[in-house]
This record gives sequence, C-alpha cells and structure tokens, in this order.
Amino acid sequence: MDRGTVITLAYLLASVLFILGIKGLTHPRTAVRGNLLGALGMLIAIVATLIHWSIIEYHWIILGLVVGAVIGAVLALKVKMTAMPQMVALLNGFGGGASVLVAGAELTRTPPAPYSDALIATYASAVIGAVTFWGSLLAFAKLEEYRAFRQPIRYPLLQPINAVLGLLALALCVIGIGQPQYIGLYWGVVAIASVLGLTLVNPIGGADMPVVIALLNSYSGLAAAATGFVLGNAVLIISGSLVGASGIILTNIMCKAMNRSMTNVLFGVLQADEGAAKQDDVYRNVKGAAAEEIAMLFDTARRVVIVPGYGMAVAQAQHAVRDLYQLLESRGIEVLFGIHPVAGRMPGHMNVLLAEAEIPYDKLKELDEINSILSETDVAIVLGANDVVNPLAKTDPKSPIAGMPIIEVDKAKTVVVIKRSLSPGFANIPNPLFAADNTLMFFADGKRAVLDLIAAIKES
Repeated sequence: MDRGTVITLAYLLASVLFILGIKGLTHPRTAVRGNLLGALGMLIAIVATLIHWSIIEYHWIILGLVVGAVIGAVLALKVKMTAMPQMVALLNGFGGGASVLVAGAELTRTPPAPYSDALIATYASAVIGAVTFWGSLLAFAKLEEYRAFRQPIRYPLLQPINAVLGLLALALCVIGIGQPQYIGLYWGVVAIASVLGLTLVNPIGGADMPVVIALLNSYSGLAAAATGFVLGNAVLIISGSLVGASGIILTNIMCKAMNRSMTNVLFGVLQADEGAAKQDDVYRNVKGAAAEEIAMLFDTARRVVIVPGYGMAVAQAQHAVRDLYQLLESRGIEVLFGIHPVAGRMPGHMNVLLAEAEIPYDKLKELDEINSILSETDVAIVLGANDVVNPLAKTDPKSPIAGMPIIEVDKAKTVVVIKRSLSPGFANIPNPLFAADNTLMFFADGKRAVLDLIAAIKES
C-alpha cells in the first residue's frame, strides 16, 4: 500500500470519527466520548498530513506544534468556565485567520489558473476568514465587557455602508479570480472583509451575543472548508463543512429560541442595546430578604424551580446548587431546573456547569416545558439570571430583548432572586421582576447565598 492510499484511508477514518464525535455531543451522557472521538480524529488527520510527500522540512512544523501545544495547555488550565464563551470566540477567530493566511500563502506560492475552482475557493477563504477573524475579536471584546466595546459605536447609514463594503469585496474577488497574478487584490479583499467583520458585529447588543458566537463558529468552518479546496485536502473540506453546517443549524435553533430573524443575524441588523425605563422608577418597590426568611418558604413548598444564569457561573456556585438540590429533595420537595437556551454567554453554558456538578440531566427542563409548570410552582429561585427572566421581553416592544421567549418565573407563587446588586444584565436594561409583588431579593454572591440558604434550611 503506497503512502497516498494510507493518507486517504486515514482521512476517511478521521472524517468518520468527526461525524461520530458530533453525534456524541448531542447528549450529555455521550458528550465526553464524543469529544474524545473528535480529538482522536483530529490526531489521525494531523499525523496523516505530516507524512504527506509534499512536506520536505519539519523544523518549522515542530516548532509550531510545540508553541501551539504549550499555549493550548496553559489556556486549558487557566481559563475559567465563566470565560469559556470568550475562549470560543477567540478560537473561531483564529480559525478564520488561519484560513486567510494559508490561502494567501498558497496563492503566492503557486497561483491557480484564472476562474479555476481553486482560485474561487481562495477568495472565498479571504472573505469568510477575514470577517470571522475580526468579527470574533470584537465579539470577544464585547463578552469581556471592555468599556470601549460593550456599547455599539453608533454612526449613520450603517446598513448601506455594510452593503457597499460587501459589494466592493465581491467586485475585487471577481477581478482577482480573473487575474491571479495580482496578489495585491487578495489582500485588498482581506482588508475590506476585515472592516466588514467589525461593522457586522458592532451593532449587535449583548442579549444577542450567543447567536453571534454560533454564527461565527459556522463561518470559521466554512472558511476552513474553502481552504481545503485551495489545498486539495479532503479532511479539511469535510471537517470544515461539518463545523459550518452544525454552526448554521445551531444559529437557526438560537434564532428561534430568541425570536430573532436569521436574515437579520446574517446581515448584522440585530437590535442593539437601547435605553429603557430608569432603574430608580423600576426598582422603587424592591423587597430584600435574609436567608432565614427565605428558608421558611420551603417548609410548605412542594415544587421548587431553580433558574441559573451567568451569575452562577461567575460565583462558581454549581456545586453549592447541587447541595441545595439534594437537601430539598431529601425533604420530599420536587426540584427542577429551568434552562433557557441562551442563559450565560454561549449555547449550553448552564448545561455544562450543572453537568459538572453531576445534577441529573432529567432534572434540566427546557423553556417551554418549565413554563408550563411554573404556575404550579411554590418557589422559583433565580440564581444570577437576568435577561432570560425579564418580563420586558413580553411587555415592551421597544426593548432590546422584545419578543425573546423568557422563563416566566413571575408566574410562581414566590420568586427569590439571588444577585449581588440590582445591576442590569448583559442587555443593559432594568428588570421589573425584581420589584414584583411576589419577588424577594437576596443580595449576595451566588455561592455564598446558596450556602447560607442551605444552613438556614437545616436550622429551620
């Protein structure tokens, strides 16, 4: 068996492992195995690529592998779960940036024939990769809540400017595809697409960032697939297509969950954060409570619903929440978890944290299912969530979250909101739930609050 056949079979095996890995990630019970299968597939693909006959020197490749492995290991050990969405944004961006550089290097080394498939794929890599890279960097800055980037930079004619940039990039692509010898056209397309990546993500408000992360993930896959055509690399085409397709499917699911238009997501016209009612007016009737007072609610409770949010992730309170869940269940109280599709900063954020705490998966209920029983719930505990339980989504058509389905905790007999303060959520708007007649505010760090509540329940 010659080397080419071995490489082809290795790529085929890697592709099968990628597909099985994605299939495994669809359920928490098989997610770890799916992740390992995907990693094994990538290892096989890398090894197969390294024995390709076109590689004549390995010292730069080995240097890159060592540097990349060190950086990856450090990030894996140091990046907290709360920063995982930002990490995902960076990984998306680096994937797009790599596609731009690889396609550009290949164009410089051996320019394809005019109007060839390889040349079309090269310019596709330029556009998609550059948009992904700079859009992901801006998404990272928004998720990190850097002061200069959290609020959109406002300027007139936003959509017409995006349209002009898109048409200009397309025009340069057409010219470049016909004249591959002019390498400068490629980098001109990259420059324009880079600006377009920034202008597409800039107007998108905090409440919609999980959708953007999913879309940028898809873009990074499409850029990789295009680069696969440039290099004639089958496994890159297949893996990029898988990432691109799964990212689009996830984006569509997220759009439905947030009542957003897929078209608006693609063209960067999601609602930006806008002003709402003044907090002093909204929070005039807020009622605070101590752990001992809240503990008395569970003396007669039959059902408790816990709604986690980003605050739980920041406080690393998931293990304390598990202890509270076990304590309440031991007293005959049914405890369920209401999981909003966009709770946290990326899809599945809360699911990952609760799975880490070994909370049974059948206790996690999706939005529609949990909403159907909240009217029959004695106590709803909102732990660090904000926008996903904000009634303004249903009552204020001018709100940045207008129309977004929410977990309707206000229907419960009593709502306990655990937050450090009355600060707004990522959408930067006040939440009338905090001042509702049936709401008690428990002001404390999420983990400390849950531990105090456990102690108070045990003493009651």
